[in-house]
Amino acid sequence: MGITGIGLKARHTAELLAGRPSLRFLEVHAENYMGAGGPAHRWLTALRDIYPLSIHGVGLSLGGAEPLDAGHLADLAALVERYQPELVSEHLAWCRIDGTYLNDLLPIPYTNASLGVVAEHIDQTQTALRRRILVENPSSYLSFPESDWDEAAFLAELARRTGCGILLDVNNIHVSAHNVGLDAGAYLAALPANVVGEIHVAGHEPVDHDGRTVLLDTHGAPVTAAVWDLYRQALTRFGPVPTLVERDANVPPLADLLAEAATADGIAEALSTREGGHAHAA
Repeated sequence: MGITGIGLKARHTAELLAGRPSLRFLEVHAENYMGAGGPAHRWLTALRDIYPLSIHGVGLSLGGAEPLDAGHLADLAALVERYQPELVSEHLAWCRIDGTYLNDLLPIPYTNASLGVVAEHIDQTQTALRRRILVENPSSYLSFPESDWDEAAFLAELARRTGCGILLDVNNIHVSAHNVGLDAGAYLAALPANVVGEIHVAGHEPVDHDGRTVLLDTHGAPVTAAVWDLYRQALTRFGPVPTLVERDANVPPLADLLAEAATADGIAEALSTREGGHAHAA
């Protein structure tokens, strides 16, 4: 078995149960399963008997200035207790204000003040879940001039303070490198080799914005050659970390996702057999 999994989509469930393709894990969005029962839970229970799970949250608002939503955190803790996933992750972002949830993951300035807030929220989450979580790097379309830290150093300090791990989205790094001039190689080098617990690869789409090409992190296209190249660099630094092929829009047939998963596994296998391929083991 390789190191790569895919995100679970309802349209693929029956095919996964019938064919049981070789996958390292399945990843689900936590908020889709924050309920007591129903068909979604029956399907997920059946699949959990075949595949390890990764639970990926999108609504905790770790980067928000407000306290965490206690009800949302309790629901997440109950879900984690129910399914006992191998990995649990959330985003370095905010999405809630005055009790209203926004349909986006919004950026935060990397200041000393925001570092303290996010670290407190991570500590609270890990205490409630009784486990380490992974925090995902965002895709960037702007930068805050008041930031005291660059993004990679901010994440590394969060990991040091809280013991959390990093979910490294290499597509987001590529998007940010194009949009705001982030140095992708320096970003990877700035992260301690032992903090990356999962990697995401995904597609993006270029759009024209006032005559300038901006890359949008849409999760709606195949992984590009540039992102595969950055993925090779990430595996070389961090070792054979569990990897997700992420596709949330324009979802293709299962066979297409399995082919991308096979590409990721092939890259990992080629690096593992090349002399000096892995500088560090995850």
